[in-house]
Formats: sequence, structure tokens, C-alpha cells
Amino acid sequence: MKKEHQLISDYDLHLLSQGTHYRSWEKLGAHIIATEEGPATHFALWAPNAERVSVIGDFNGWDPALHPMERIDQSGYWQTLVPKLDRGALYKYEITSRHNNFRTEKTDPFAFFSEIRPATASIVWDLGGYEWGDREWLSSRQTRHNHEAAIAVYEMHLGSWMRGEEGGWLNYREIADRLAEYVGHLGFTHVELLPINEHPFDGSWGYQTIGYFAPTSRFGTPQDFMYLVDTLHSHGIGVILDWVPAHFPRDAHGLGFFDGTHLYEHADPRQREHKDWGTLIFNYGRLEVAEFLLANALFWLEVYHIDGLRVDAVASMLYLDYSRKEGEWIPNKYGGRENLEAIDFLKKFNELVYREHPDVMTMAEESTSYPMVSRPTHLGGLGFGFKWNMGWMHDTLEYISQDPIHRSYHHHRLTFSLLYAYHENFLLPFSHDEVVHGKGSMIGKMPGDDWRKFANLRLLYGYMYTHPGKKLLFMGNEIGQWSEWNHDSGLDWALLDYPLHQGLHRWVRDLNTLLRGEPALHELDNDPAGFAWIDCNDSQQSILSFIRRGKNPDDVVVCIGNFTPVPRHDYRLGVPEMGYWEEVLNSDAPIYGGSGQGNFGGREATPLSVHGENHSLNVTLPPLAILVFRLKSNSLNP
Repeated sequence: MKKEHQLISDYDLHLLSQGTHYRSWEKLGAHIIATEEGPATHFALWAPNAERVSVIGDFNGWDPALHPMERIDQSGYWQTLVPKLDRGALYKYEITSRHNNFRTEKTDPFAFFSEIRPATASIVWDLGGYEWGDREWLSSRQTRHNHEAAIAVYEMHLGSWMRGEEGGWLNYREIADRLAEYVGHLGFTHVELLPINEHPFDGSWGYQTIGYFAPTSRFGTPQDFMYLVDTLHSHGIGVILDWVPAHFPRDAHGLGFFDGTHLYEHADPRQREHKDWGTLIFNYGRLEVAEFLLANALFWLEVYHIDGLRVDAVASMLYLDYSRKEGEWIPNKYGGRENLEAIDFLKKFNELVYREHPDVMTMAEESTSYPMVSRPTHLGGLGFGFKWNMGWMHDTLEYISQDPIHRSYHHHRLTFSLLYAYHENFLLPFSHDEVVHGKGSMIGKMPGDDWRKFANLRLLYGYMYTHPGKKLLFMGNEIGQWSEWNHDSGLDWALLDYPLHQGLHRWVRDLNTLLRGEPALHELDNDPAGFAWIDCNDSQQSILSFIRRGKNPDDVVVCIGNFTPVPRHDYRLGVPEMGYWEEVLNSDAPIYGGSGQGNFGGREATPLSVHGENHSLNVTLPPLAILVFRLKSNSLNP
């Protein structure tokens, strides 16, 4: 091969061998280059235990004899140049291992594009040609992604948010404008996409990733996906990707047993397999494997302008005995259960991401009490920006699913979260995991008749939006979808023809509007100074009241929730200041489907001491409702 056609230099090989080539996608995989004879494609692959490697494809009749690759010294990397080969060609690698002449055909781990399932070939593609228009968005990200920002995430699955007229998928470009308009109307700040990496099985929702560098071809080309991201940015909406470095599927064309050895995964079955999911676990201690994943994280941030990565199944990475019985796992070198190599990888991941792109976010789906997940690595933490608050989610759903007559016995489930609310930078999730596998829909979890179900759900969302922490709702939760989420069909949008569903939809929009406009509800989400109980002990009446504050002393709101269907009249509520307290949100308002009880727009505080405060309001608490009051003035006239 001519030297000018060799993409991989000695310096590249040095970085690759050290596990620090964090933009390895620029060198490995298939790259179209210009030659005197026209376009040609350079292929490069890591397969250190291969005896022979060939590029096979539709351009050579899938014949391994026609385009053999050459080993680059003793590095474990292979390369070749196929002349007159341009975008759109199908290809795989045929690998013959030096071990027992094992032969296999693999897709390219660095492929930018792939065939749509059930076909499995990689596709030669380039990532140029798209003109981005999101410079203004990118310049503003720092203010949108810090811990003081208002963050409300709309989690969604691209294939089942909305379908075409005949029930088929919409492509990235068809989804883009509809999604941006819809999410913008509801006031969410970000969209979080369930994994869009190429995956063979629809029912995995993308969590069993094969093509780590390829957006799925189900919805179009890489440039089509760029258009989707760009369009959301143009509407002021960030894009978070669900990212899966915890495991990968066993499919024969994927990463498993790649070169006739356990290259990407562990060799020992006690470290290699997630039996619950039927998947393989990355060997984070192998430099090249960790580098593959670290480069992949930067790839999505840099090539596709992604604003954040939510790391899936972090708990399964942290513990060697995760979902394993005694004798099915190997302790670490200190005899403990922590996966030291995975912990080191996660720290490097966060350090790398925030060093290269300090204006993006990383989030951990981590369900255990592992300490300091969202604390800086130099303080001993894992370095994530945020952690999903799974404890809050489980406790709150357990409480709200109780018949109100029994809630007084479960009151602690609402208050317990404030004992640890500031141990991490939390995000409060009602995600896809809560509306599948027989768990029922969010509206289906609520007790009572239809009116009470919707009142309970509005109350639940109101409590979520006033509780410290960033917010996340899965698609369909905002319209009161009755059925569980089904990845094979779109949401039941016809429900928005009905008043109760319309009211819930508007409630979510108004919650997002208040969240974004009221500093007291987001600026100090991660600071104890931003929250104080008014009364957390009224379990007999199932009433909860608290204060939220912003950085400015004038930014203060009072929140009170009545978790029973019994209206409470002449309820005396302690408040921190004299003046007129405007009722800025009432989930029982008729526009939301409520009964219309409330406080005629607000109440004037009187110098009567209640709940440890020197002033108080005489309020009506509607049934199954939450109220938010904001100090408007010190005048008797509102």
C-alpha cells in the first residue's frame, strides 16, 4: 500500500497501544479517500489473534481471496485499500483465527452505517456533507447544563413515539420537525433517546448494541440523524443519548469472540456473561477495549453534536457479583465485590468527557447506594454530572399506588428522600422501565375511578416538579396513556381528544413552564439551602408542605399537597413572610380536569405563627391536589 494511502501512522499505533487514541474512529473502520484513480476505501481493524483477515462485500462477490488485509507490523491491527470503492458498498470482515483455524464473518466495530435488520452487513459511508446550523445552541450549552439550570427531560423511543399513516416507522427527518414542535410546546428542555445505535433485535429497544458508531438505519442515514439533532437544537431543545457500555449481545456478527478469542469480553464465564440479559460484559481492563468505548463517547458528542450521555445499567458495571449467586463471580484483588476495572473506566469516561466538552452532561442510571456517583473524581467520586434517583422513584410510586385511606401509614415514603436528597446531584425519573413488563401505565398505577386516577397523577407530577432534582418523563406519561408502552406501535394520540387527557397534557406543559421560569424550583436543586419543610409530619391528613428557594432571597415558593380525596377548608399553612401569596399553580383547576376548588388566586398572610413560621395563610386544599404559592407583594391588594 502506498504510504500516502496509509491512514494509520506510527504515532496512531503508539496511542492505540496505550489505550489513549480517543478519536480512533478517524483511523479504524472504513474511510473513503481520494486517489488518482478515483474514490477508494481504506479499511483498518483490530484483530490481534487473527491469522488472516479479508474484506468481503458485494463489490467482490464476498470472496475473501480478492481483498486480503495486511498486518501492520506486530501491532494487532490490519489494513488494506480497496480501489474504486465508494459510499454505499456492503462489507464485512472474514477473520481466520490463529487458534484452531476458527473462521468467522464480522461486521465492522467502527462502521458508520449498517444494513437494516435482519441483514447485518456494514455499509461504507462518510459523515461529511451535512451543514450544521446549531452554532448558537452550542454556544449556550454551558448555561443550560449546569446544576443550577432548569432541566426537564422527555425520554422517548424513536420507533414508537409516532408512526406513519400505514403504521410504519417515520424517518429521522419526518420525526424531527414534529418532535421539536411537540416537545417545545410542552416546555421540556431536552429529549433523551433510547439507544439509537444499530441493534439487531427491535425488542431490545436498542439496549443490545452491535453498531456502536452507527445510528440505526431503521430511520434513515447518518446525515438524516444529524438533521434530527440539528432541528431539535434549532428549537432550543438538547439531545441526550442512552449509551450502553455495560454489555453487548452475542450475535455472531458482533463483537463476541471477535477474532477467535474473547477479545472484547472476558474469557472467564464468571466475568463474561450477564445471564439475566443473555449478553456479554466488556473487559474494561484491556486498554484497547476501554479505548473503544471512550472514543465512542466522544464520537457522539463531536460528530453528532449530542448534549449528554445517560449511561445505562451502571450498577451492573460496579459490582462483580451483580445478579450472581455465590461461586458465580470472582472477587477483586482485595477480595471485594467491586469491579475495580469498571470503576476506573467510568472515572476515565467522565474525566475525558468533561475535559473535552465541559458544557455537556453525563448521567448515571445507578440503583444502589454506591457513594459519590455524581461527585468529582478528584474527591473520590465517579465523576458523573447527575444520577437517577431510583430510590425516590420506587418510594413515591409505592406511596401513590396506595388507596388514599391507607396512605397515612406510608407517609414516610414521601419524606424519606429528603434525608439523602443532597448526597448526589439527582434526576427524578419516571422512565420507560416503569411502564413495561406488566408494571402497567402511569395512569394505570393510580387508585380510584377515572377522575381520581387523573387527580392522583397530576398530584404525583406536581410533587415531582416541586421536589429537589432534575426531571424526566417517558413519552406517553404526559397524555395519560392507558396501555403499557409497546415498542411495536405508536402512542395513542387519539386520547388527546378527551378532556381528562387534555387536562393532564396541559398540566405537564404548565409544570414545565413554571419550572423554567421560577428559579426557586431549579437553582438550588443540589443545595440544602433550596429546601425546607413546613410540615412533613401531618400523616393523619396525608398533607405535605415545604418551601423551595432560589439564590436570590426574593425567589421563594411554598408548596402543599393534599394526598387524600377530602377537601381541607380553613387549613392554616405557615409561610416565611408577610404579604400576598399568589396561587400560581393548582392541579385541581378545571382547565386540568379538576373540581375547581382553590383560593381565588391567592391569600394574604397574617401574623399568626404556625408550623414554626411567624406568618400563615388560611387556605383551602382541594382533593388530591398540589398548590404552589409565590409571594407577589407586601400589599393587601393583589
